[in-house]
Amino acid sequence: MSKNKMFIKRRDGRIEVRLNDAGRAIVYEAFGHVVAAERDPEHDWHRRLNAPIDPSSDDDNPLAMLTRQSQISTNAELAYMTRNEEFINEQEAWAWLTTMQIALRETAASNGILSDEKWESAEDVLRNQIQTLQAFLFELAECF
Repeated sequence: MSKNKMFIKRRDGRIEVRLNDAGRAIVYEAFGHVVAAERDPEHDWHRRLNAPIDPSSDDDNPLAMLTRQSQISTNAELAYMTRNEEFINEQEAWAWLTTMQIALRETAASNGILSDEKWESAEDVLRNQIQTLQAFLFELAECF
């Protein structure tokens, strides 16, 4: 990406989204995957998104699990709905941030990138996708 800022906090509190078409395409795909994974039990990410909070526990707290699922779903839907906006408010930016975090984690996990060795052997396209999501996350986080 360019040396220019991709996200700029304005004086009025809004955050300006300065992503080019390629950046918007990455965001569109990432947000779309998270929304799809929430709704489609056959999606690659669905099982991990809906895993128990404590995988070692046989019985997870159903209320905590429901709250987590609804937060993921609500944030992902808000992020997806605002993906083409030039300006987003702090709530929308938070939705973008949390949804990109999920997309980054699931992109890495679903491709087996769980160690330095796997990272080094990953295809350049995948590494670029992961690094771009990381750059988006770090820069957007600076707005908070």
